[in-house]
Amino acid sequence: MHASRSTRQALARLHHMACLDAGGVQFIEPLLQELRRVVGFDFGCMLYPGSGGDLMNYAQEPMQSVAAQYFDARILRSERQVLARSPRDFGEVVRHEHGPKLLRELMAVPMAELLRSDYYGAVMQPTGAKDYMSLVLRTPQGVGLGVIHLFRDAAAPWFTPHDVALLARLEPHLARILQDGEHDAQRSEVHAEGVLIATPQGRPLWLSPEAEALMPLAFGWRWRRGAELPPPLRELLLRLHAPSERMVLPVMELHTAQGWFSLRATHMAAAPGGRQGAQVVALHITRRVARGVRLLSALQALDLPQRQHELAWWLARGLPESQIARRMGISINTAVYHRRQLYNRLGVMGREELLAKVDSA
Repeated sequence: MHASRSTRQALARLHHMACLDAGGVQFIEPLLQELRRVVGFDFGCMLYPGSGGDLMNYAQEPMQSVAAQYFDARILRSERQVLARSPRDFGEVVRHEHGPKLLRELMAVPMAELLRSDYYGAVMQPTGAKDYMSLVLRTPQGVGLGVIHLFRDAAAPWFTPHDVALLARLEPHLARILQDGEHDAQRSEVHAEGVLIATPQGRPLWLSPEAEALMPLAFGWRWRRGAELPPPLRELLLRLHAPSERMVLPVMELHTAQGWFSLRATHMAAAPGGRQGAQVVALHITRRVARGVRLLSALQALDLPQRQHELAWWLARGLPESQIARRMGISINTAVYHRRQLYNRLGVMGREELLAKVDSA
């Protein structure tokens, strides 16, 4: 069966993403958007090792709404009983799983037993998930990048060997897209900044609206309003109150699928009228997002033909046409032709108007 035009374009865009001068787990959302056009699914998620060594998750709705339940110890025990290998056992999965796997290949029990399990009741049933495919991604050196799950709901057909073959074909491209590059502050943008006020012992007292939005992005399922601070913030408090001779600055960097987060702790005077001698700490959170992530998402919204999509990326990155032609493997005259077609399609007159159009998208 021949692939549709939209599928061929999505395949080409995934190939293009793999050839960009940018990469990392931040690109998981635009990657999933393109992948959905190739391998139809309803929602996806990814488990990956965080910068602190802990296992992190990125999930599209409705899977994100059950993330906290999934990381509960009881659900983990149930998952280990019904699946041959839990993706939570990341090191073991990376060593033993190769290529895309269907749910029925990963099951260690009959389907009837899976449907009765706590894992199914807490994770799959509330989201409406009927079936999924799983794929472990590695660097060329064999280092695990993450485990992607693609879910279909009850209204969709089951995944087939044809879907598996498509995903296997894309595996090296997906791994290259998600392989972490250099965290270059010059190629990122500050999206939001917030402040959380806590006691020196780590009890949250107040969050700015911005911090309220940033906390789940930075810490995922590990953060619930009213609960204790996540481990990285508790570590910052320890650094802030450490003896001066240790010279450990109360700052930290986290890299997640939602961006690069700078964390900083400072002493703060008690509020007027507060208990005499009381101390509070301000925890500052800044989120930066790679410009390439925003650009790819905007270009997806414009839904350009492949050559124009690729050309718009390099134009927005500021490359001259001679370099663009070389990167795209075409002549300068052909690059000029595609640029004119792109400008006509978007109704713009030059690169500055193109950037404004992309920003508005």
